[in-house]
Amino acid sequence: MDVRHYNELLGFFVRSVRDVHEAQDLVQQTFERMLSREHAGRKAEHPRALMYEIARNLLVDRHRHLSVRLHDSDDTLHDCPAQPGCEPEMVYAGMQRVRLLIATIETLPPRCREAFVRHRIDGLSHADVASEMGISLNMVERHIMLAVATCRKALGDGLPSRRPAPQPSLA
Repeated sequence: MDVRHYNELLGFFVRSVRDVHEAQDLVQQTFERMLSREHAGRKAEHPRALMYEIARNLLVDRHRHLSVRLHDSDDTLHDCPAQPGCEPEMVYAGMQRVRLLIATIETLPPRCREAFVRHRIDGLSHADVASEMGISLNMVERHIMLAVATCRKALGDGLPSRRPAPQPSLA
C-alpha cells in the first residue's frame, strides 16, 4: 500500500464519517487489518478490493457501535420520575383488585358467569352469547347486568349502575 492508496482511502472515510481525525483512525485500522492478514500468510489476489472490503466492514462495525451507544445516560433516569401506575404499591393494589374480581366472578351462578365471561372476556356480542348458550338475548343481558353489578359491589366502586340491579333469582 502506498501514499496513493492512503489518500484514496482517507477520502472514502472522510465522505462516510465526515470527520478527518476519525477517518485517519479508520485508515490506520484498515492497513493494520491488511498487514495482519499478510503476516498470517494470506496474500490477497486483489489488494485494493480487499482494502475496500475491510473499510466497509469497519464502517459497519462503527455504525453498530454508535447505534448501541445512542441511548440516554443513566443520569436521565433521576430526572424522570416513574409513572404513578408503576409504583410498587399501585401495582400491588391493582393485582389485589384483579384477584378480588376473579374471586367474585367465580362466585357467580354458572350460567351468569358463562354469559359474562363469553361477553366481557371472550368479546362475543350479546347475540352470539345467546346463540351459543341457547338462551334469549334478554336473558344474556340480565346475566351480564347481574355480573357487572356484583363485580362493582365487590370492588366497592360505588358507581351507580345504569339500570336497576336485576333480582338474583336467575337460573
